[in-house]
Amino acid sequence: MAIGAFVEGAPADSGEGYGRVTPFVVLSCVVAGSGGVLFGYDLGISGSSRRCTVKVSHYCEFNSELLTLFTSSLYVAGLVSTMVAASITRRYGRRVSMLIGGTVFVTGSVFGSAAVNVPMLILNRILLGIGLGFTNQSILLYLSEMARPQYRGAINDGFELCISLGILCTNILSYFVIKITAGWGWRISLSMAALPAAFLTIGTIFLPETPSFIIQRDGDTDKARILLQKLRGTTSVQKELDDLVSASNLSRTIKYPFGKICKRKYRPQLVIALLVPFFNQVTGINVMNFYAPVMFGTIGLKETASLFSSVVTRLCATCANIIAMMVVDRFGRRKLFIVGGVQMILSQFTVGAILAAKFKDYEDMDNEYAYLALRGHGGPLTFLVPAEVCPLEIRSTGQSIVVAVVFLMAFVIGQTFLEVLCSINSATFFIFGGWICLMTLFVYLFLPETKKLPMEKMEQVWRRHWFWKKIVGEEVDNKQAESGKTALPGL
Repeated sequence: MAIGAFVEGAPADSGEGYGRVTPFVVLSCVVAGSGGVLFGYDLGISGSSRRCTVKVSHYCEFNSELLTLFTSSLYVAGLVSTMVAASITRRYGRRVSMLIGGTVFVTGSVFGSAAVNVPMLILNRILLGIGLGFTNQSILLYLSEMARPQYRGAINDGFELCISLGILCTNILSYFVIKITAGWGWRISLSMAALPAAFLTIGTIFLPETPSFIIQRDGDTDKARILLQKLRGTTSVQKELDDLVSASNLSRTIKYPFGKICKRKYRPQLVIALLVPFFNQVTGINVMNFYAPVMFGTIGLKETASLFSSVVTRLCATCANIIAMMVVDRFGRRKLFIVGGVQMILSQFTVGAILAAKFKDYEDMDNEYAYLALRGHGGPLTFLVPAEVCPLEIRSTGQSIVVAVVFLMAFVIGQTFLEVLCSINSATFFIFGGWICLMTLFVYLFLPETKKLPMEKMEQVWRRHWFWKKIVGEEVDNKQAESGKTALPGL
């Protein structure tokens, strides 16, 4: 799909009343999506480490409590802050949460670059975690609500592309600052995180709030209509506006969204919000995000070569993200999940087999096997589907659950992976492969296709699904039966 066609050349109306993708909505989503760079940058910076000097098994060389504490402290802070962010996002808007997150992130970056001891570094990670808790919770909602349904997948996947770019920037920067012999190169790595944070924070000041939240908060349909016309590049927005008003009216009746999402009616959304990010983490994807230089060092590469190999690996992953953006709205979410799952299964089993056959506890592996072992890792569409399946009344809550699960499992993986690798060696990757098999089976059986469907009409997919219609459909039938008894009490 050509960029010009994506922005300007799309048809004015596809028959669904949602106009085209305008430069204004693209610019808004670029600013908001840059928050993914923050997340990616911190995923990548976690891999900075040093090899221990005691001669131990290669699998245990980086099994450091300090490294795991540095890695995982961010995710504990993010887990707590995203639950607070849910309430703020729901009451005060997506922009407010993004502003809070960006400001805290800038503060944490400055604090980290000035650190003089380990506790200050840990505090830096905690502040960054708080910032990420707010930005990750609100940005996906913002992107989903601003995007046209036909291109919502590509725009939301832009967030994951930004994550990959953030990791890539970290890998490249680490490759160069490691050459600085004065001992302050790590300060550059930590302080540079302030750049994307400042871009997000300043840019958010000039962003509009989403039409959904304008209607939900103010009930100002005229203001929402003007914004929709600007976003869609057409005056024919009444159909979308009516959908937003209906969703907003229902949203106002929800007082306790965390309790509401547990109701039978929202059971599919709750399961998706819990299991999609859970599977993403237990498949081992963030092992490469956290510990890419560590892993390359473990299999025998020198420090500089490890960092360079991380750059190459991330470049491949970034290209895969770009391809996913181009095809996600054409081929759909389920197909990409399944194709990606099969590729990841083969990748993890290949890694496990090579390490089991060629990598010994106290001997370096031949370089050709080392590069083959850590080639070809990919990742599923973690944030897209959960963000788009939740209706407005539980959307902020659902996104908080997604981010909370991501942070919780990232903490668990970050805290335990090096110890598990030390204990069971190459079998670690067979376990990851087993989880990917379960993930792919779950997607095949229980995840309906949601491409090009307006978010306000997403409930249709559950009523047509072979499994979820038994749950959601039964509740609809029960409500209709109760309504019929009320309307005809004499029968």
